Amino acid sequence: MPNSTINPWIQFYQPKPQANLRLFCFPYAGGKAQIFRTWSEALPDQIEVYPIELPGHGRRWGETPFKQLPPLIEAVANAIAPLLNRPYALFGHSIGALIAFELARFLRQQNASEPVHLFVSSRRAPQLQNSDTHSHTLPDDELIRKLCWLKGIPQNALDDPELMQLWLPILRADLAVGETYTYVPQMPLSCPIIAFGGRQDPAIRRGGLRQWREQTTGRFAKHLFRGNHFFLHSARPRFLKQLARVLQEEISIRANRRSDSNGTENNALY
Repeated sequence: MPNSTINPWIQFYQPKPQANLRLFCFPYAGGKAQIFRTWSEALPDQIEVYPIELPGHGRRWGETPFKQLPPLIEAVANAIAPLLNRPYALFGHSIGALIAFELARFLRQQNASEPVHLFVSSRRAPQLQNSDTHSHTLPDDELIRKLCWLKGIPQNALDDPELMQLWLPILRADLAVGETYTYVPQMPLSCPIIAFGGRQDPAIRRGGLRQWREQTTGRFAKHLFRGNHFFLHSARPRFLKQLARVLQEEISIRANRRSDSNGTENNALY
């Protein structure tokens, strides 16, 4: 069982003795593992949720955050390697979706098993060119204005200048991770990819979610919810219900495969 004093990458972990699938969750830029703290209660007992806390965030506030994706991916892979001895899925929101995607590709290169599902949320497909101005280099007032446009800053944070001054460097580091990213074509993943998005999210317009289809030879599906870039908060009940449904289907499929395999082995005895 993970312990945050042993593995600081895993926070708010709630063990489930009946679980047979692990879900690793990656937050958006500036986000903390805490945003996933109640997901375990909303998902089936067969799903164990592993909220990922990146350096510099949440309970790891004093650590230096990553500013580039490749070393971050390698560090995450090393941190969760002991937990990949069971089937697992990856979920990421916004910059977290990019982390989850590149983590899946990195693990494949290391001859580790692919996830049984990759869930990407509020993020354009990685092969699409990003023509936006680099947010991580904007002056504070312009960066805050852009975040307000995305409805990404709670009002209580805006009203606390000291908190904003502490948070903005962490946010800039996360934005740099995504904005300095260079997509390198590889063979598509074989696991299913499910893309989630908010109907009013300006960051995923012009088919940005749909083109995740190119990144898998497996099944692809897209689900939209009422809300903006942060629909996973505003549409939380409906979103988690859909996520639970997909994961439950995966568990049932795997159980049927085991049952069929056992039946074939038993029949071979006669």
